[in-house]
Amino acid sequence: MSTYESPLLKTANDTATDYWSDTCNTDHLAYALSHGATGATTNPTIVHAVLNEQIDQWEKRIRQVVQQSPAATEIDIAWTMIESVASTGAAMLKPVYNAHNGRKGRIAVQVDPRNFRNSAAMVTQARHFQDLIENVTVKFPATTAGIDAIEEATYHGISITATVSFTVSQVIAAAEAVERGLERRVQENLPIDRISPNCVVMVGRVDDWLKIVANKEDIIVEPDCLEWAGVAVLKRAYEIFQERGYRSRLMAAAYRNHYHWSQFIGGDLIATIPYKWALRFNDSDVEVRDRIHDPVPARFLDRLREKFVDFNRAWEPEGLAVGEFDTYGATARTLRSFTASYDALIAMMRDYLVPDPDR
Repeated sequence: MSTYESPLLKTANDTATDYWSDTCNTDHLAYALSHGATGATTNPTIVHAVLNEQIDQWEKRIRQVVQQSPAATEIDIAWTMIESVASTGAAMLKPVYNAHNGRKGRIAVQVDPRNFRNSAAMVTQARHFQDLIENVTVKFPATTAGIDAIEEATYHGISITATVSFTVSQVIAAAEAVERGLERRVQENLPIDRISPNCVVMVGRVDDWLKIVANKEDIIVEPDCLEWAGVAVLKRAYEIFQERGYRSRLMAAAYRNHYHWSQFIGGDLIATIPYKWALRFNDSDVEVRDRIHDPVPARFLDRLREKFVDFNRAWEPEGLAVGEFDTYGATARTLRSFTASYDALIAMMRDYLVPDPDR
């Protein structure tokens, strides 16, 4: 019998770092679970991709919803499908959830991306998700309104995952909001033992944004320098989370290179890895060893700090005020991207409600 451990399974088994599947495609999630994954994520972008990748699995369900809900709009049907896909992934993760008493084994479901300015709407939807799926974590954007929503949702006993976040300032604000929500529960003698909050740094999108800035402003740096920006932000945030004892865990997302896994190994955090990157990592010869405390090469960190105002805004703990979160370049780009893919999902549902007669 083979005793081979894949790099991701070894990461999950031998270090404090958890591995999540950054998709809820059932085939991809099954692969991830076989390599030690303890969670998975959804959002409208991911669900749109899953429905396209696995249309043979989901088309019958889409048509059933359309037929059984004659008054439903394309938006209603889109959310029914988001919840159906998420519930299927949640069922696959339920054994992990039960084995870890709710601390692991969760499926992430994201609130409506259009409501990033509306705290009350986000919390209302999060409470619906909580009623629908036991092992859910609800994704809130780390926008100005999202920070308020994170506190209120935590107070209501919801495990949150702060997303659309790229800066140390954002994850600190999200973690502080979680702490306030938890303390409100403690003061009212409400349980907190099964609340499992996460704060995402979309490390690859940090890199993406600085590459755009470099092109816009004609900044020249060593090419590999820009592959370390997101790593530097997450490592800085990790040091602060450990020092302050926040009860939220950091999560690395938006993968662009192996540093976004290898440089975080050993940290008490989550690596949420897309399927294609999971395959690459498991087929690589990258050594699985603790690197979370390895410093970013000084020459790269110095160049990033010297050349990029927006890197310093991301890296410094007080680089952004909460009121500036929505207009930070990486935030604005991601909000626009998530809204566009949400629109694409709705358009897909429209084709089932009103098939194109010209095709």
